[in-house]
Amino acid sequence: MIFAAGFGTRMKHLTKVQPKPMIPVAGKSMIDHALDMVDPIAPPRTVVNLHYRPEVLEAHLADRQVITVREEPDILETGGGLRNALPLLECDPVITVNPDAIWAGPNPLHMLLDAWNPEDTDALLMCVPSARVHGRSSGGDFDLDDEGLLHRGGDMVYGGVQIMKTALLREVPDAAFSLNVVWSKMAADGRLRGLHYPGHWCDVGHPEGIDIAEDMLRHHDV
Repeated sequence: MIFAAGFGTRMKHLTKVQPKPMIPVAGKSMIDHALDMVDPIAPPRTVVNLHYRPEVLEAHLADRQVITVREEPDILETGGGLRNALPLLECDPVITVNPDAIWAGPNPLHMLLDAWNPEDTDALLMCVPSARVHGRSSGGDFDLDDEGLLHRGGDMVYGGVQIMKTALLREVPDAAFSLNVVWSKMAADGRLRGLHYPGHWCDVGHPEGIDIAEDMLRHHDV
């Protein structure tokens, strides 16, 4: 699942005629950067949700092996958007990807799949230490302990890719909700885990992030 159903407001003039995932970074749209991570793992289905200027992404993705779903009239946020897409994904667990980030290093999806253990984990999040985070001024999201469990706070930044089981999504009464709702339940049960990403990562959720990401790729891409 690729989350592409944002409003585009933080990117200002760059999203006047296109949704944020269509903005180019290093000569390639962010949605294509995301698909370049997804394609090597060959998932049986890839779903992309849409909201702002959906026709632009639909046209761009017409020749790709993906399923698009519009969120109309209201946006459903990450948790509601994923739950809405479950009939199209037809699988559990699922992989989710935020396309407004650029990675420099090994494919994080390969790392997640190699480390996934459904016996002791309900969600496995790829996290980046603050020292290798670019384009983000706020602090970390999680602490990653010696057993691989995630706790709120700390200096690890969630990079926007994960594997997660979907059962708890059905227990949330709201139509629109964040994945943080189910992560909190998983963390309380000791079943929210993280991986330490060895490369670099950049948030491209604001216009300045484009230059920062391109500089990161020049200096750190492998």
